[in-house]
Amino acid sequence: MIETIELARRTIASAIDSRVFPAATLEVGRSAAPIWQDALGTAGFDDPTPVSLETPFDLASLTKPIATTSVALKLETERRLALDTPVSSIIPEWSGADRVMVTVRHLLEHSSGLSARLIDHPPRQRRAFIHDICSMALEYAPGTRSIYSDLGFILLGFCCEERGQATLATQTRSLLDLLPTAPHAELLVAVPPDARARTAPTRPLAEDDRRGRRLTGEVHDNYAAALGGFAGHAGLFGTARGVGQFARTVLAAARGGSAGPSPFTTDCVQRSIAKSAVPGSSRAMGWDTMLPTSSCGSRLTSSAFGHVGFTGTSLWIDPVLDRYFVLLSNRVYDAGTSDEMQQIRRAFHDALAAI
Repeated sequence: MIETIELARRTIASAIDSRVFPAATLEVGRSAAPIWQDALGTAGFDDPTPVSLETPFDLASLTKPIATTSVALKLETERRLALDTPVSSIIPEWSGADRVMVTVRHLLEHSSGLSARLIDHPPRQRRAFIHDICSMALEYAPGTRSIYSDLGFILLGFCCEERGQATLATQTRSLLDLLPTAPHAELLVAVPPDARARTAPTRPLAEDDRRGRRLTGEVHDNYAAALGGFAGHAGLFGTARGVGQFARTVLAAARGGSAGPSPFTTDCVQRSIAKSAVPGSSRAMGWDTMLPTSSCGSRLTSSAFGHVGFTGTSLWIDPVLDRYFVLLSNRVYDAGTSDEMQQIRRAFHDALAAI
């Protein structure tokens, strides 16, 4: 085990030396407990502040499975949101012959027909987002393909708000309160002012109105920023311990062992990680599943499921191996490309598959 951990640690240290990201924290474990936790690097290549296991990172699209999918499944168990409910019955502006058959399940499985992002600059208000998403042309017939879509999860978040009668942020906070607590196991809907100084920084993309400044404790995604900092596709922050605590809860349920409260029951979790019937899709409900080309590398089992975030984050869970793998980085702070990040993720998981 020591050699396996050392190989994985060298992989991360090499990525920092190669400027793929300035900082990373990680946690690898089983359903019962963590096996290895570590923190490497500094807040930025221009900032010598060391990161630690108490450093929150912008989790980006890990928000989709951890927050939005979990909220949707909780609403389902409460009989407030059926997965086969037409979106048009929740969001009336979602209308037209091309989309009348789209359901909540299609949004969860990225098969609604929506493209990944808007063509134009994002609006600044929820109402305008709904209009733009509901009026844009679909890329394909719903249910026939799967194209990863931030817009679909933004719309799913709006559906959860309508049926949950509360903001997605409020419902997510209530959901996270159901998880077991551990020291510094933080999952944050909003980074409080006293935690911003220890949060890993990011920099906005060129098309972001905030470009040219450092973001510390502010969501990196400009769509989420326009929607108040938290949306169905992005906005969650967390430490490696926090993501690890969530992973252990889901892993235990996926293995049919000790399960938490809804939506962390065995039934909910196993249904959410079942691969969809969409032709050619690797997607489940809110999760991706293992392919030989996945970011989890080639050595996890076919039962593995997980997700990645644009900022440089990832979570993969393997029920057969009884393992989970958390890797958090701030790749979007003057650092590497998405392709470089993908290579590091694969090498990291391949090194640890036998841990």
